[in-house]
Amino acid sequence: MKSKAVFSTIVPMLAVAGMLWYGSGINSTSAVGADADNAGLKLPAGFGALRAAENTGKARHISVTPAGDIYVKLARPKDGKGVLFLHDTNGDGKMDETQGFGNYGGTGMYIKDGYLYASSNSEVFRYKLNDKQQVIDPNTPEKIVTGLIEKNQHETKSLVLDNAGNIYVNVGAYSNSCQEKDRTPGSMGQKGCPILDSAGGIWQFKADKLNQTYGDGVRYATGLRNVVGLDWNQQNNQLFVMQHGRDQLHDLFPAMYTTQQSAIYPAECMYALKKGDNAGWPYIYYDQDQKKKILAPEYGGDSKKEGMPEAITPAVAFPGHMAPNGLLFYTGSQFPEKYKNGAFIAFHGSWNRAPEPQAGFFVVFQPFKGGKPFGQYEVFADGFTGSPEKTASGRADHKPCGLAQGPDGSLYVSDDVKGTIYRIVYNKK
Repeated sequence: MKSKAVFSTIVPMLAVAGMLWYGSGINSTSAVGADADNAGLKLPAGFGALRAAENTGKARHISVTPAGDIYVKLARPKDGKGVLFLHDTNGDGKMDETQGFGNYGGTGMYIKDGYLYASSNSEVFRYKLNDKQQVIDPNTPEKIVTGLIEKNQHETKSLVLDNAGNIYVNVGAYSNSCQEKDRTPGSMGQKGCPILDSAGGIWQFKADKLNQTYGDGVRYATGLRNVVGLDWNQQNNQLFVMQHGRDQLHDLFPAMYTTQQSAIYPAECMYALKKGDNAGWPYIYYDQDQKKKILAPEYGGDSKKEGMPEAITPAVAFPGHMAPNGLLFYTGSQFPEKYKNGAFIAFHGSWNRAPEPQAGFFVVFQPFKGGKPFGQYEVFADGFTGSPEKTASGRADHKPCGLAQGPDGSLYVSDDVKGTIYRIVYNKK
């Protein structure tokens, strides 16, 4: 891969022994003030927000270093660069220096054990970091995984690492419900859904082994239509994921489902995964009101008949078609105690809830207690779309996608419409 690190702004940078570092700058973990308008967001009392960066490109997942610098994975390269490194020189919380590298688009981004991991839609790379968590050589990343399925539907490869040297990669199903003819009314499901052999699940690979393919990895969990948001729960030492539920129940089987049912079902589900788990796609979906695993109509279901009892049950079921794209377990100490070890989820927003209003476009908080979901979720950050009318129509100014925690306990949220990076802080006074 040919790439050369460049800056989109002039920066005081020195290259010493092959390492990139800034000659001056103030640690951006110091206290910062919120924007006068809270960056346009609606937040609980005591919280504020600022626009840490704007117009970065289609910002997907993000990571924040111990120094408060931000790495951003872009869905599509901007000026030929698919990974951004953002730096704040004066400690005001605004990222005023930008470095770009990597000539590929994608979604996955994670820092672990001295490396930055980033994914395209078919490969996973890693970059060695120096002691300031800055990439040493942006031009020659190690290629960790190659040859993952990319068929222009659910192709993003989100990733996360555990504490035992393993990396987990989503390989989304290139189908809505594994029909013989995808998204065709009345078409029945393929028996033994062949898609599951190479997609529709989470694959586990070694984090330090080069050029791995499917044969080198483990199909860690299956029956997951598409996972974009995922995180490693440090309290449980376990993988949690957010599945995008299937679409078009009414469009495909109008005799069984009303348009209203199709707008709100199935649930968007959080799963706590263990090796070998099966979440049931495409054979079932989860109905959040009946609280049941319902047999999919493509496989003989009628909207009420249950199926596949051996499939795992969701840890939490959220309303349908809101597209959970980010998941983060909060381990910081800046926010009030109730947020400790709970889950923040970025819902990217819906497109297929008609005739109901579109929904999502916000960040919610799901409390946890004893390592398990506890109580009801609450909307934590809203207002990304710009207005209630834009929310209802789905014409959002901004859509939350990635989540990251700063070293001071701030919560960062990326937007993949206009490339805003939000920083949410709590005023302890």
